[in-house]
Amino acid sequence: MTYAANPHNLDGVREQINFVQGDICDAELMDRLIAETDIVVHFAAESHNDNLTARPKAFPRHQRVWHVHYLCKQCVTTTKRLHHISTDEVFGDLALDDPNRCTEETPYNPSSPYSSTKASSDMLVRAWIRSFGVKATISNCSNNYGPRQHIEKFIPRQITNILSDIKPKLYGTGEQVRDWIPVDDHNSAVHLILEKGTLGDTYIIGADNDHVNNKAVIEMICDLMGKSKDWYEHVNDRPWPRHALCDGLEQAAPRAWLATTIYRPRWHG
Repeated sequence: MTYAANPHNLDGVREQINFVQGDICDAELMDRLIAETDIVVHFAAESHNDNLTARPKAFPRHQRVWHVHYLCKQCVTTTKRLHHISTDEVFGDLALDDPNRCTEETPYNPSSPYSSTKASSDMLVRAWIRSFGVKATISNCSNNYGPRQHIEKFIPRQITNILSDIKPKLYGTGEQVRDWIPVDDHNSAVHLILEKGTLGDTYIIGADNDHVNNKAVIEMICDLMGKSKDWYEHVNDRPWPRHALCDGLEQAAPRAWLATTIYRPRWHG
């Protein structure tokens, strides 16, 4: 478990799960766990981009490109089903006035160590699908938020700052756009992919909230917590390009069942 994990988050479901703490790079442990299960869902990632400046070498390790290769190998050997969780950041960024949206066919154009290592692991899964027939699917999801999220993340950081009477910090002008999706909706989408998805396919998961920029998010949080909407400070933006991400993503026609069932805008509700 990394610094961002909290085992107490599982207290409410301890009786419903079999929790095993270990390193996903531990081949012997993975052999045993894969043999004991029917489906492998790979969520592991280092996803906090602010860590790039302090420890960029951590990203290739925590994305664990090698262990993705090993998971694919073991799933082929044991004929187990694999679902690989990825990010929409592999598609890169769009200009703020670009009317286009990314689809499953959009070429990858990652712009950070996080997104580039996730893109590498996506390509590795696809190679195993094509070359060795691993029974796998891939999903690229937009920005998650929800209960018990680590406070380093954008939304909980603003909330905890206000609770501590510290003004929230906004990168640059705050015009960066993210498609915020509740974590429960993301998990429900993954569950539907496991139930009804086509092996070998990639699915984009979003919430159609791509009209909301970071400035609007902070202003909404300030307002909901009893502060004036301008009770925040601007700080220098991060060095890599992050204008409007490929979020709130268009669903290809064969995936319409997923979009109409899961992608319900909930930002204002």
